[in-house]
Amino acid sequence: MMLNPWLTPSHFVMLGLQLTFAIAHSGGAALRPWAEKYIGPRLYRIVFALVSLPLAVILIVYFFNHRYDGLRLWQVQEVPGVKEVVWLLSAISFLFLYPATFNLLEIAAIQKPQVHLYETGIIRITRHPQMVGQVIWCVAHTLWLGTSFTLVTSLGLILHHIFGVWHGDRRLSNRYGEAFEIVKQRTSIIPFAAVIDGRQSLKWQEFLRPAYLGVAIFVALLWWAHPLLLVATSRLDW
Repeated sequence: MMLNPWLTPSHFVMLGLQLTFAIAHSGGAALRPWAEKYIGPRLYRIVFALVSLPLAVILIVYFFNHRYDGLRLWQVQEVPGVKEVVWLLSAISFLFLYPATFNLLEIAAIQKPQVHLYETGIIRITRHPQMVGQVIWCVAHTLWLGTSFTLVTSLGLILHHIFGVWHGDRRLSNRYGEAFEIVKQRTSIIPFAAVIDGRQSLKWQEFLRPAYLGVAIFVALLWWAHPLLLVATSRLDW
């Protein structure tokens, strides 16, 4: 008999899937300089996507199908205003997760993928917007679902992105040296910290870009398609 029957195997499966994704994703990023010398930036980006995207899809589907596993820690879904707060936080998280500093044509390998040293737009708020966006997303979904499985999933995601902060800064430092150290001194990991202490100033015109409109449209489509996604993933016995 299990000592804690609520501690379902799915908790450990999720951690294993996250570890696999972290090794593949961060390992692929670390190998980028070496791989690009032999196969070129475009082919590297395609190989990287072919490895990372299927693992990400597996993670998402598994999370959807097991989100209510384990111990129910709290139930606030019926509390007035909570649903609206969760959706607002989720929308904000995507603005950080997919910042407009990224060139979508490079991501798709239509243009030659390059490593950039940014200090504009959302980077003025935080040097690691994806980490911040992931934390906001995890807070919103853990609040809404309130299960031990979701809490474990969120902790795993946050730990991976905290590692990504160190790993990303290390790779940029190795590539750009003193130029990155200057950017590092003028930016912050904690949102708005560099703005508050005067090292950075916001320029709102930098946020008036089509990419942010694209993110807003994506969030609206996700809100509309969310119930359909839950139904679709429930048909997969994962």
